[in-house]
Amino acid sequence: MNVLVVGSGGREHALCWKIRQSPLVERLFCAPGNPGTAAVADNVDVAAEDLQGLLRFAQAEQIDLTVVGPEGPLCDGIVDVFRQHKRLCFGPDKLAAEIEGSKSFARELCRKHRIPGPNYWTFDDHLLARSFLDNRDDGPIVVKASGLAAGKGVTVCRNSEEAKVAAAECLEKQRFGKAGATVVFEEFLEGTEVSVITLTDGETIVPLETAQDHKAVGDGDKGPNTGGMGVVTPVTVMPRMAAQIESQIVFPTVHALNREGRRYRGFLYSGLMLTAQGPRVLEYNCRLGDPETQPLLLRLQSDLVPLLLATAEGKLASQQAPVWDPRPAVCVVACSGGYPGAYKQGVPIFGLGRIQTGPELQVFHAGTAKKGGDLQTAGGRVLAVTALGADVEAARRSAYAALEQIEFEGMHYRSDIGRRG
Repeated sequence: MNVLVVGSGGREHALCWKIRQSPLVERLFCAPGNPGTAAVADNVDVAAEDLQGLLRFAQAEQIDLTVVGPEGPLCDGIVDVFRQHKRLCFGPDKLAAEIEGSKSFARELCRKHRIPGPNYWTFDDHLLARSFLDNRDDGPIVVKASGLAAGKGVTVCRNSEEAKVAAAECLEKQRFGKAGATVVFEEFLEGTEVSVITLTDGETIVPLETAQDHKAVGDGDKGPNTGGMGVVTPVTVMPRMAAQIESQIVFPTVHALNREGRRYRGFLYSGLMLTAQGPRVLEYNCRLGDPETQPLLLRLQSDLVPLLLATAEGKLASQQAPVWDPRPAVCVVACSGGYPGAYKQGVPIFGLGRIQTGPELQVFHAGTAKKGGDLQTAGGRVLAVTALGADVEAARRSAYAALEQIEFEGMHYRSDIGRRG
């Protein structure tokens, strides 16, 4: 079969790397891809946001399955466009993808269907938002841009004054454009964060292995939030808490979307806080996480393609549960100088040729490009070094040893991925 992967980041490189291993796949394309995907697929010069261009390519090349990586095309309705032209496309349709596209919608869905989450308040007027903050008991609060902000629209504020600044960035300064036209204030929760990703066709639910993202830019979870600085998988969750996650969050979320007429087909990402009172939903994503995808797919021993195909067709019940390598995996992201703020692009990258990759170690390209044959930076998160190990510490040693071989001006990364908890 012919497969098209949509996107250009580390998640899409990992998807191409895994899909390429399937004996079912004859031709594999990635649009637009990056230098990493070019090693395992044919890159196509069509932007991930060009829905009509992607459709024309899928028709011309007789693509049997299109797999969408990033949230933007899903929230824009790529699945609907392909479905109208009888083309199979993996991922939720536009209505279902709103669970990520609008944080205010996601919060209302949780409230309406009694899915546990933090208390929240929604504002689209800056004066009303300030008035709310002036009249609350001072203390920590979380401020979120309601729309898509590439993982950077969340600010954990220590007090109301910091929250006013974060709200003004959205509502007055329009830092996130339309994505910040509405802000959601959320109760600050304490506990352990965990990512729970589920494969579902709206009827059958297949949980993937647990993972723990590290979103803050600095060691010890210091500094502003990013798209993700690293991941460890699996995460040990007490049996009682694991049962609560399934019964109180995962199953109710899928059923709630069905009741709302938004049948969900694809990867449903639940970002949770495990509190003393039980699991609480921090956020939903309508796709695989990045960089969670990289270590999860390194651990996945099953063929991914039949699972994707069955989900898109609404026949996930026909598949066996995926098999996982029991060993843990650690992923560490190397970033451009200045990220998550302003950063330079076009900085030469050296040292990848010194790293011996294989089934237990991969360097996934995220923000890279080639110019004149030379590899250069082309984004904030540049490379995702991912390793398996007999235990978490062994996986950490392998990943960090590979990172030490890589060089580019301004390169920075966290040194504590996998040590939390």
